[in-house]
Amino acid sequence: MGNWYTDDVKYIAGVGEARAKLLDKELGIATVGDLLYHFPFRYIDRTKIYRIAEIGASGQTLVQFRGRVTGVAYAGAGRKRRFTAYVADATGQAELVWFQGIKWIEKRIEVGREYLVFGRPSFFRNELSLVHPEVETVEKALSRRAESGLQGIYSSTERLSSVLGTKGFHTIVSNAWRIAGERIGETLPPEMRRQYGLATLREALYNIHFPQSPEALRQAQYRLKFEELLGVQLNVMARRSERLARNDGFYFARVGESFNTFYREKLPFPLTGAQKRVVREIRQDTVTGCQMNRLLQGDVGSGKTLVALLSMLLAVDNGFQACMMAPTEILARQHYATLTRLLDGLPVRVAILTGASKARERRAALEGVASGEVQLLVGTHALIEDRVRFANLGLVVIDEQHRFGVEQRARMWTKNEQPPHVLVMTATPIPRTLAMTLYGDLDVSVIDELPPGRRPVRTVHYTDAARLRVWGFLRQEIARGRQAYVVYPLIEESESMDYKDLQDGYEAISRDFPLPEYVVEVVHGRMKPEDKEAAMRRFKSGEAQILVSTTVIEVGVDVPNATVMVIESAERFGLSQLHQLRGRVGRGAEQSYCILMSGEKLSKEARARLDAMCQTNDGFRLAELDLKLRGAGDIAGTQQSGMAFDLKIANPTLDVQILQLTRDAAGGVLAADAALAAPEHAGLRELKRRYSGEKSIDFSMIS
Repeated sequence: MGNWYTDDVKYIAGVGEARAKLLDKELGIATVGDLLYHFPFRYIDRTKIYRIAEIGASGQTLVQFRGRVTGVAYAGAGRKRRFTAYVADATGQAELVWFQGIKWIEKRIEVGREYLVFGRPSFFRNELSLVHPEVETVEKALSRRAESGLQGIYSSTERLSSVLGTKGFHTIVSNAWRIAGERIGETLPPEMRRQYGLATLREALYNIHFPQSPEALRQAQYRLKFEELLGVQLNVMARRSERLARNDGFYFARVGESFNTFYREKLPFPLTGAQKRVVREIRQDTVTGCQMNRLLQGDVGSGKTLVALLSMLLAVDNGFQACMMAPTEILARQHYATLTRLLDGLPVRVAILTGASKARERRAALEGVASGEVQLLVGTHALIEDRVRFANLGLVVIDEQHRFGVEQRARMWTKNEQPPHVLVMTATPIPRTLAMTLYGDLDVSVIDELPPGRRPVRTVHYTDAARLRVWGFLRQEIARGRQAYVVYPLIEESESMDYKDLQDGYEAISRDFPLPEYVVEVVHGRMKPEDKEAAMRRFKSGEAQILVSTTVIEVGVDVPNATVMVIESAERFGLSQLHQLRGRVGRGAEQSYCILMSGEKLSKEARARLDAMCQTNDGFRLAELDLKLRGAGDIAGTQQSGMAFDLKIANPTLDVQILQLTRDAAGGVLAADAALAAPEHAGLRELKRRYSGEKSIDFSMIS
């Protein structure tokens, strides 16, 4: 890497002390390396100069045009003061408006001169107007030799862009390149570059910032994505080989009394083929002598809990304890109730431990687990606390992976001299290739059929115009003794607005479904936990017929009597979220319904999402579709935020082919040189180190 990567960003021309602090605070850019690895998220063709009349109809997001200033005006006073320049070309006219930096800009605008204007177009009373555009005289613009015709647009923040505009950002990246460009070394061995047809790192970094042609840009993106995913795969594959080489897994040799009695006498319904297959896979894992690390994917309601219980009974039959971790108090209590019910009459002791456990319950759980009397312990992350001592923990089941990080899993492994077997369950279906590649340290099992007697949920889409019909249908279902959920979206950016929607909705529903005939409960994130629990309890027990909520009910709340799920503003949810929500109904034998409500005006993507929901109940198909629909556009920021590694350019969901290649490449290198000690692997060693950062993996972001 050389030391260019770690040079302080403040020494770049145009940055300095104050801007460096801002870059670090807003975007985490502290070094020259950080800056050169802050890639543009799209490009605009700066060789294209529009005429004013052409702008607008085609919906450009950023444009440039030439125009002569015909006049200027001031309006407002104090903080509301604004400065307007009127420009025109042969085809039309436009207004340029500034609310800030007026003193600076008025000195630079001369009436009668021609300027090159660059900015975001908007229309005000049918007049083209640009707020805070970048302007320079045509002479100056023409004398400047651009690094390339395609100019990168960098993601920024509101605070930062008021100090560093699009052009300013571009300038400091160019200045950083002048300092560092010549010193950029190579990270990948020549043989690997030849085999996979990769540009050098120096060419790739140059062309990602200053593309010399669309083809050069494509090559640069391919090389940088490859390198990034290779860094991740080197870590994933190395972890896997270490685990398999250690040979310190517990040996569950026998299938004994508890398992057989339960299987013969207590199964609530015959296992599906898929469930049997998964139980076999787990059984095989526990007799290899290696520690099991398996990811169990099953759609909502596919019977994962039953498979987990059978695995836990295997542990008990071999003299081990097992524990089951759930992300929330409600879920842990639900699992506890389910296991106690299923095991009724069998000599297996189950205890529960959560953060809210009362002293007596806590003492019973802690003492029972330490002495070995309690064989199965259910709980929340309270199980990770140091005081929880197991006599002989052999299996850990973690429900809803995306609430637990890698480090939390690792802490469970320290609960015994040898690491226990780990089974991670998730109801977020991840396309198989993706799961295998991203979580290469986990083996993947899939339950892809629903248990007998479960009817698929019927999904329909209505616009707000049909609300009266929908309420009529709700009354009908409630009259038949059923219950309903009404869910409102909660998107972080506009939280206060969303809460208002939720409150308005709750009030409207309470008016339309008045007491004493109907009881309507509300649950949202700003409530105290005990109020939330109480409302959920009233809904679960059937005292309340309607539960109005934000997406807090997403994970695992089981109310078999709830048969209707109304999702408000459904167009604002992603596919996987809609699918998770729909999984909350259809838990009993009755026909259930999911009603997607939306406004009249829908984008093409939103319509495609809602149609897909109405057409299929298969979570895996929806996950595949979600990948296709979301495209590369909106993934840049949020999609990686919860991952165990910080991806700047690759997107594991869209770059599956590159992922596969890097998996092969990593496997090949590690097979020949597990420690990456060979001199030609020095760059790979550095790459592996850079992507080894274990933050928590957030499955919900992957869909």
